[in-house]
Amino acid sequence: MSAATPLNDLIAGRAPDRDGYVRLDVTPDLWESLARGCAAGLHDLSSVWADGGKVRMALNGDRQRAIVSLQTEDGAYPSVAALHAPAMRLERALRDLYGVRPLGLPDERPWLDHGRWPGRESDGRYAFLPVEGEGLHQIPVGPVHAGIIEPGHFRFTANGETVVRLEERLGYVHKGVHLLLAGADLEHGARIVGRISGDSTVAYAWAFASAVEAALGWSVPPRALLLRAIMAELERLSHHISDVGAICNDASVITMNARCMLQREDMLTVAKACFGHRMMMDRVVPGGVAVDLSSDGVGRIRSLLARLEATRAEILRVYDSMPSLQDRTVTTGIVRPELAQQFAAGGYVGRASGRAFDARKTFAYAPYDRLDFDLKTRGTGDVDARLLVRMDEIVESLKLVGVLLDRLEPGAIRSTALSLQAGEGAALIEAFRGDVFMDVRLDEAGRIAHVHARDASWFQWPLLEAAIEGNIVADFPLCNKSFNCSYSGHDL
Repeated sequence: MSAATPLNDLIAGRAPDRDGYVRLDVTPDLWESLARGCAAGLHDLSSVWADGGKVRMALNGDRQRAIVSLQTEDGAYPSVAALHAPAMRLERALRDLYGVRPLGLPDERPWLDHGRWPGRESDGRYAFLPVEGEGLHQIPVGPVHAGIIEPGHFRFTANGETVVRLEERLGYVHKGVHLLLAGADLEHGARIVGRISGDSTVAYAWAFASAVEAALGWSVPPRALLLRAIMAELERLSHHISDVGAICNDASVITMNARCMLQREDMLTVAKACFGHRMMMDRVVPGGVAVDLSSDGVGRIRSLLARLEATRAEILRVYDSMPSLQDRTVTTGIVRPELAQQFAAGGYVGRASGRAFDARKTFAYAPYDRLDFDLKTRGTGDVDARLLVRMDEIVESLKLVGVLLDRLEPGAIRSTALSLQAGEGAALIEAFRGDVFMDVRLDEAGRIAHVHARDASWFQWPLLEAAIEGNIVADFPLCNKSFNCSYSGHDL
């Protein structure tokens, strides 16, 4: 049995590629040793995927990152999840998507494959984990829900009203993204990637563009980088304010939700006027951005920031003055700090449990490497903390957008006369719910050979199962909304 190997020791003295990642081919023993390092907290698991007969693992260390590759033997390799549980669903998905076999995988049930894929049809029922105990009953919820939301199944085991176990069943919105992207040109690929999780379209498009630019050695004009960040922060603000309203709505304070939804509509209207699309979809492209921001647009955004700050202050005042609302959020759905660290939980889920990670700071990319903002964390890990982290981040994003607008100078918004060739690049971009990892490999013609996209939700969904245990069933909608994980981003 090999000992845990710290990532920083392994890559010390090695120069990273253009994307900031050190790339290494490793032996099975070293692969397992690095997995043990994840379990020991020496470094974080960022993702696991398969590509071209190899399995790959992205790891984050102390200001250092690496992508290690292991050649499979007859499609088999040592399971990461056998040593580090957060890799479980990623490896179950690898079995479904690529047919590779993680040897020693503790849970070999299909994950994304529901037995309905052509050529792989199965009538077998999904085997939920057994629960034993006196007086227990099960409550199946979904995949079709009462609201206009994405599909997912939640199997509750309860003792009276208290949840003993929650088991999720996802994959209902699987789109076959990796096959849709294979062979696509960069323009078409960018459109597909921007729709993996539509609420994070700017972040996904930025991750894809950054990975492509690293693979090809393209440079991005300074104005384009600032415009990307402006759109990303507007996307963050839009969803944070709507999430706060939705959390309050699930606690039966519908007036707060109405105020937040009005503010979000205001933001979408301004985005449409400034960038030509309410969600700013297809506006971030490889090489830069697709549209410029006019001086009139700058004024519109500045006015929006003032209105949003007024809304934020009013919402926080009302929230702080309503004990009945805080009675629903405080101590509800707690994620223990050690779990947040183990799963490398990103975004407000991790920061609400004390994990101080934000890709804009921890692995700062342009233009954030020249911006100063506070990374706020909370320690209680409950619904209240996840709401307050969002409120904290609204303050910081408002400041950031103001600074970004101040720094805009005339110039090109997209590089031209760019060459296409084979290459590989990766990127880690901070979306509103957490870090999005993207790895892109291009063939000799500069077309897409393979793309791997990992949403922050992959490491947040399992924590929702842990958070609801010991709570009452009626608090699940509140807890679920405070996570707001992406179904589509997870289901690929």
